[in-house]
Amino acid sequence: MRWSWLVALVAATFWRGVLCASLSTAEASNVKARLAEAAQESWELGTREQTLLETDATVYSVFSDQSLPPPSTVPDNMTDALAPVLSLAQEIVANRSASNHNISGAQPLMADGSAADPASNGVAVLIAGWTGQGDADGLNYTGAATDQLDFLLNNVSRSSDGAISHRVSQTQLWSDFVYMVPPFLAYYGVLTENETLVAEAYNQIKLYRDNLRDTNANNLWQHVVLGGSGTDSGHWSTGNGWAAAGMLRVYATIQKSQYESTFSSELQDLASWAVEIQKAMYNVVDKTYIFRNYADNESTFYDCSSTALMAYTVYRLYTVTGDTSYIRQAERSRQALYASGVTSTYSLSASSTSTSTASASASTSTSPSTSGYKHFTSDGWLTPVVNPHSYGLEGSESAEAQAFVLLMQSAYEEWVADGSQGSGALQLRVSVWGVLLALLAGVVGLL
Repeated sequence: MRWSWLVALVAATFWRGVLCASLSTAEASNVKARLAEAAQESWELGTREQTLLETDATVYSVFSDQSLPPPSTVPDNMTDALAPVLSLAQEIVANRSASNHNISGAQPLMADGSAADPASNGVAVLIAGWTGQGDADGLNYTGAATDQLDFLLNNVSRSSDGAISHRVSQTQLWSDFVYMVPPFLAYYGVLTENETLVAEAYNQIKLYRDNLRDTNANNLWQHVVLGGSGTDSGHWSTGNGWAAAGMLRVYATIQKSQYESTFSSELQDLASWAVEIQKAMYNVVDKTYIFRNYADNESTFYDCSSTALMAYTVYRLYTVTGDTSYIRQAERSRQALYASGVTSTYSLSASSTSTSTASASASTSTSPSTSGYKHFTSDGWLTPVVNPHSYGLEGSESAEAQAFVLLMQSAYEEWVADGSQGSGALQLRVSVWGVLLALLAGVVGLL
């Protein structure tokens, strides 16, 4: 019996190393707290809102089991969960006049030089209007969302084939766009029963794929094309993740709506295009299962941010289509991210200067420690990550990376709850080791 405690300790350590269980509730709260501190820019706020919807206010997520539109009266059990999303929407709408120099009519929700990124907040603003928040605070949420829509459709330049520009100053297409704009268009179309807008959400993704997909690189997406300056023909890992994730949000929006049968072929396209990106990305990841900042460029640094995002798209694809094509690869990436050990980085590029990007870099939070993980600091930052404000550099703190971890965990837990489909040999290997450990513990316990 005197050795049973040692066997239990070894077994616990083994299970954490092999199974790589999800972050505990306290650890996830730590990650979420850092996200709240760091999210400042328009796309960071929009991504935080989406994360809160998927992880907490699930009834209002397009990935919920409920059909759209969502409840116009907030259920009692969702009041607290939805409150942070509504609060962010309120702040954005209340400040948009100052942000846009008091103009009226068509305008972005925030003015930051991007035509697309402010629209990432559009779903939260639409939900605020849908649930009658304006009756309490006097703000016109629906009007603000309409102004954002009009700005995108009528004020922003387009490529020769009709793709809406990601930038205001020049006609330029960024892979990020697919997460920022099409989900807003689709959600607006469903809420207002505007089939044309739903079709435009799909059409914009198609046009972006036509322009950014690199058939000479196994269908990896380029990052930035067109425009007179700032192009980036490289295959930025996070950009590929943004594109796949945006496709799945539009897929789920249509799937849960009255237009599911009308857009059946478009749904097939969106799902296949997401798998296309997953295939291209996982075909170039090395044995670490952590993606390089540029997926097929070994001279760039390892990036846990895009790794979490890509794994998220695999689990999320399963929840909406049942596709398990890249589950095993996503599991290996998730296990790598949750590996035990001392926090370190994989920076291999001399040009990748580590730069702190969050305004709250010196956290004094008393939230629980996220220690014992190789890729998390004790206060919950995922590491190493790309600098979210300078995509060619390695950073130390990233709001979107925090969001991607939470999104990955949420979708992963849904996959597990449905039986961990597609894990195959990996699941069998873990089960066999579990039986052996249990037998060993029993034998030693008899000594």
